[in-house]
Amino acid sequence: MNTLLSKRHLLKAAASLGAASALPLTSFAAQEESALDARLFPGFQVSKIDTSGATIHTLVGGEGPPVLLLHGAPQSHFSWAEIAVDLAKDYTVVATDLRGYGYSTKPDGGDNHINYSKRTMAQDQVEVMSSLGYDEFVLFGHDRGGRVARRLTLDYPDKVQKLAVLDIVPAHYLYTNTTREFAEAYIHWFMFIRPAPFAEDIIAATGMFAGGGSGEVGDEYRRIYEDPAAIHAMCEDYRASANMDMDIDKADIAAGKTIDCPLNVLWGDSASMGRLYDVLGIWQMEATKAEGRAMPGGHSFHAQNPASTTAELRRFLNT
Repeated sequence: MNTLLSKRHLLKAAASLGAASALPLTSFAAQEESALDARLFPGFQVSKIDTSGATIHTLVGGEGPPVLLLHGAPQSHFSWAEIAVDLAKDYTVVATDLRGYGYSTKPDGGDNHINYSKRTMAQDQVEVMSSLGYDEFVLFGHDRGGRVARRLTLDYPDKVQKLAVLDIVPAHYLYTNTTREFAEAYIHWFMFIRPAPFAEDIIAATGMFAGGGSGEVGDEYRRIYEDPAAIHAMCEDYRASANMDMDIDKADIAAGKTIDCPLNVLWGDSASMGRLYDVLGIWQMEATKAEGRAMPGGHSFHAQNPASTTAELRRFLNT
């Protein structure tokens, strides 16, 4: 991970939030946002779409059947750039920033972290797609985006034609089958769920989990995480997974709810998830049509090796 800015910079950013919120959309930050999207997603239309509880940064490009791409933490829609541009040759590609991430708004967590429940975050994406005129679509999600995608598919089974999840197993499985090896590989899962501002202060003081990527993307992730609200939102996402989301999953499991659309499960061949777990086998316990395979790369293999990932996703789309 890249290094977060120092606490001194975070405090400076916090002090300037009030002034920044009053700036017009033609501010320096908005200009930089527009320029980077234009370079990474040529030909895509960029908009801000209001949902019931957030404003979602949305990019749309290409023509054809709709495909929605959801990113992981602590990244943004940038992680899908090369894949999105390729898929847009044959599909209408929608890439968004989840609430709390990237250029989307960052609401307060709310009671029991409800504003970052995967159910709430999934509703955002359904409303975005509905506003674009899509009642059905294919859905691909990496990391936290895969968790939102899983919840969206369970809550709105009529919306999702096909689902692909990248380098995850369901959070309820991880929390109810916790091992020392998992805790060592994913220590941040246990740190982030502590009550605020414990994790936020550690992130600011130690410089962990600023984003990912290199060059201008890495620079932009670091700029995004200058905002204390971005750090807090990411932590709220994890807190919701260990609280409200567990209750929702427990109810679904008791009711026998399953994912019934075609599901493609992919994981990095050098990532911890595949080393620690039978990823496909775990998904087959809650999906009726699951297939999957290891992909070359680590946790963010789709950004590291976009060509091989695109080929696999295209294969899945065409089956």
